[in-house]
Amino acid sequence: MRLRPLLAVLTTALAGVLGATAPASAAEPAPVTPYIIGGGYVSSAPWAAAVFSNGSFTCSGSVISAQWVLTARHCISGSMSVRVGSVYYASGGVTRTVSATYTRNDLALMRLSSSVSTSYVSLANSNPPVGSTNSIYGWGMTCYSGCSASSQLKTATVQVTSNNATDAYGGQAIRSTRINGNAWRGDSGGPQFYNGQQVGVASTADGSSIQNYGSVAYNRAWITSTAGV
Repeated sequence: MRLRPLLAVLTTALAGVLGATAPASAAEPAPVTPYIIGGGYVSSAPWAAAVFSNGSFTCSGSVISAQWVLTARHCISGSMSVRVGSVYYASGGVTRTVSATYTRNDLALMRLSSSVSTSYVSLANSNPPVGSTNSIYGWGMTCYSGCSASSQLKTATVQVTSNNATDAYGGQAIRSTRINGNAWRGDSGGPQFYNGQQVGVASTADGSSIQNYGSVAYNRAWITSTAGV
């Protein structure tokens, strides 16, 4: 089994973490099965942040306070910006440039150039129980290969199998398997929720069932000392 970063990546790039996908076309691709991959579309998520590198959509993220967005470390490259407050990564909401980035394991905190007025996620202080049902969110690819990022934010449910996995940089991670969908390229940096709190940040996946999300609880003290949240 090979786990890859969840970045959206161009087709000419090497496969890696859950990286970025090539930009989505104007029309949403026809549904595929399984299509996150799987899951369903989100109609409202004011805390969601689409992450851009050098002007191109790269990753997913979450707004944790007026001037801070949480995403994955492997998403940070070049000139960074975010679109906040829209379920469509290419339109709506507001855009902000990123003035500074801070990283630990496969988590990254991006300080925005100016504040955004929206709702923020609540961060967990403990990992979700093994066996629990969690939700994941992102704009990643809707099939394993041959399709682009989803233009509209998606969500899926997963089941936690371990809290002792590792993320792309060796930090503690939450491993889960698909229930009705799974993370893939472009979902990198996106959140995993349990009981209304963000417990993880998308790091790596195998594209068919398994995904590892960097543990928010494991990095909680660093988040607080850096972003004050």
